[in-house]
Amino acid sequence: MGGRGAPGPLPMSFTDPSDSFRGDTVAVLDFETTGVSVSAGDRATELAIVLVRAGRIVDRFQSLMHTGVPIPWHIQRLTGITDEMTASAPPAAQVMRDAAAFVGDAPMVAHNAGFDRRFWGHECGLAGLPDQGRFACTLLLSRRLYLDAPSHKLGSLAEHLGLPRSGPAHRALADTEMAAHLWLRMVADLQERHGCAAPDHDRMVQLQGTPAG
Repeated sequence: MGGRGAPGPLPMSFTDPSDSFRGDTVAVLDFETTGVSVSAGDRATELAIVLVRAGRIVDRFQSLMHTGVPIPWHIQRLTGITDEMTASAPPAAQVMRDAAAFVGDAPMVAHNAGFDRRFWGHECGLAGLPDQGRFACTLLLSRRLYLDAPSHKLGSLAEHLGLPRSGPAHRALADTEMAAHLWLRMVADLQERHGCAAPDHDRMVQLQGTPAG
């Protein structure tokens, strides 16, 4: 159930093919990592990406990543990702090449995008790939759209807005799908509650840069 003052469930009309605007294609992503700082040597352990087009999730990408960097015990407990799991995973550079091909030229979305942007750029650089990511941040957007939310953490927003969950938190694909549903909800609310006819990625980036409150 949505919280007090929260908009209702995603309207069925938003995913109807007859809609005049259904949003641009975006790539929503999430990393799991060994820590929070690329400058301290932290690396990605898992990456998931979902493509959103025409008001729905249309494709998914997910892979564990082998970097050779040990995963601290508290991170293993949080994510469930162990050193044994990443040891048999594809090399990080291969995963990033596959991920970049999957994304193509789609703009990107993440919850707390500053974190994922840093790891995307870092892992791209180590793989010899250009960092062409253009990110919108559902955390910043939620602070402007959902002032009554008790918290703007991803799981709390999902509960507040009644969004679907597909798996445990702190695994990349489940968190990515949750962020994708949040993005779709935001697009729908901007259309139906705020009269924004075409809330595409560029407009969302502009909105997240406006003062909150």
